[in-house]
Amino acid sequence: MAEKGSLNQQLGTDQVIWNLTDLYQSIDAPELESDIAWCKNEAAAINRDFKGSVATLSATQLSRLIKRLETLDSRIGSLATFGFLNFTTQVSDDKAGALYQRIIEIANQCNKDTVFFELEWNRLDESIAEQLLTTEQIQPYHHYLDSMRRYRPHQLEEMEERLLLELKSVGRKSWTTLFEKVIGNLRFGEQGRTEEEVLSDLYRPERVLRKQAAADLTEGLKSQSHILCHIYNTLAAEKMISDRLRNHQEWVSSMNLDNQISDETVTTLIESVVSRYDIVNRYYHLKKGLLGLDSLCDYDRYAPLPSLPSETIPWRDCRRMVLDSFSDFSEEMGNIAEKFFSKSWIHAPVRQGKRGGAFAHPCVPDVHPYVMVNYTGTLRDVSTVAHELGHGVHQVLASRKGYYNSDTPLVLAETASVFAELLIFKSQLEALTDPAEKRAFICQKLESIFATVFRQVAMNRFEQRMHQGRRTHGELSADKLGDYWLETQQEMFGDSVELRDDYRTWWSYIPHFLSTPGYVYSYAFGELLVLALYGIYKKSGSDFTEKYLALLNAGGSDTPYRLLEPFGIDLNDQSFWLQGLDVIDEMLQEVEQMG
Repeated sequence: MAEKGSLNQQLGTDQVIWNLTDLYQSIDAPELESDIAWCKNEAAAINRDFKGSVATLSATQLSRLIKRLETLDSRIGSLATFGFLNFTTQVSDDKAGALYQRIIEIANQCNKDTVFFELEWNRLDESIAEQLLTTEQIQPYHHYLDSMRRYRPHQLEEMEERLLLELKSVGRKSWTTLFEKVIGNLRFGEQGRTEEEVLSDLYRPERVLRKQAAADLTEGLKSQSHILCHIYNTLAAEKMISDRLRNHQEWVSSMNLDNQISDETVTTLIESVVSRYDIVNRYYHLKKGLLGLDSLCDYDRYAPLPSLPSETIPWRDCRRMVLDSFSDFSEEMGNIAEKFFSKSWIHAPVRQGKRGGAFAHPCVPDVHPYVMVNYTGTLRDVSTVAHELGHGVHQVLASRKGYYNSDTPLVLAETASVFAELLIFKSQLEALTDPAEKRAFICQKLESIFATVFRQVAMNRFEQRMHQGRRTHGELSADKLGDYWLETQQEMFGDSVELRDDYRTWWSYIPHFLSTPGYVYSYAFGELLVLALYGIYKKSGSDFTEKYLALLNAGGSDTPYRLLEPFGIDLNDQSFWLQGLDVIDEMLQEVEQMG
């Protein structure tokens, strides 16, 4: 603990703690209990006043009902955000875990009372729904209501929907909470380090440290493989049952429906990326030579090139770098991002009991988003901060559309974060003058892009085999999941990286597979879309900036297809995705030509 404390003090992150009092003063706050009581009462009142009558409501009455539902859902969102954020930095704390679970159960109880609305709205005849959607009163909720009807073929009868909501509190969220507790409490190696600390060593220049970190991670994961494998199998089976009940034809169809994009678009994206795995193979063959290694092992993938700037970056410098890059693109973006730093909307230090990784949480429009990172002072961490603040800026802008219309499909949510990463990369690259440092820095960015595009698609391929395997063969062993993991990873690397047998356990610490099945392709979608958007930006300048900010302001008020129309993008055209992949190829060629 002393070492982590001194690291946080050295970086200046020890006091960079988010202020959750903007939501509630504490877990014992009277306001929290009164909001819980209000949500229960309001949900019951809405059920009592409107259940069975949606088909008879006028446009004015329907508008009033939706506003009541939105207010209720927003208040539940405040409770859920507080419970989650309070828990996520202290996953070992019983009180924090209990509050989070309690709020999940309360949210499910309220949703059970209000689920009638979606069911009754979706049962309306098309002509009646269309007539209501054209009225002035309903215009603010047009897309929200219209897009809700896409779930019509997949909804069940009300009693079945209520039963599923009743069971939800002991379903996926409960299992993912168990996963977070297992990983959060797990200690790796003789030093008893956290997951985040061990993973950070994979980016160290000393090969012996990378190898030891890989061994420690493998040993720790293997010690919990019986639990982690059971969690994976349980949630794969839960999805199998849900997809069968709701008549989803493919394991990823429900995610595509949530993202408001077609199976065709996702298939085109995946096939395009897989067709360019040769880029990954070429790069790692090149990296092996640059590192002077006879063989590049899995624990060498993130090794920094010798000339990569390696100085530790204090938090104040990270703040300046991120804000400068944002402000150079848009003063408004810079001003919004600055609030995250000055108003304590960020949690940055590495701590025992804090979950690993990073995220931005939109919270609710009446408050503001929050960002969590585990900052260790590397260039990679600076990029992560920019990534999450890209989300944060997007969430602030989209919040102006209200709670329902600010909910952005994942594929467009990732666009804002990846664009922010690209902005800071360009500004950092321009500051370098040494050719060797430039090459190393471009290589690091390539690896970041690989992680966002190729690795996420390889993980999508792993998910596909896992879900299909669970449906075809039943319970999957840890060894079988390891086979799927090695196969899909090796397809990406080709013969450029040696994947040792130890690496076969590394599927088991990735939370996205559990919390949001099918989610990972959204990263590749966002990265390739950003590469295309950045090309447009370089050609059109300020005109693009206005369009881009309009895209962020729009939130989830329309489909991705319509929101991207001003940029002339066709998401079903494979040449569009290949255009983005060609940009990656050109970056690699630049490195290859540097000698």
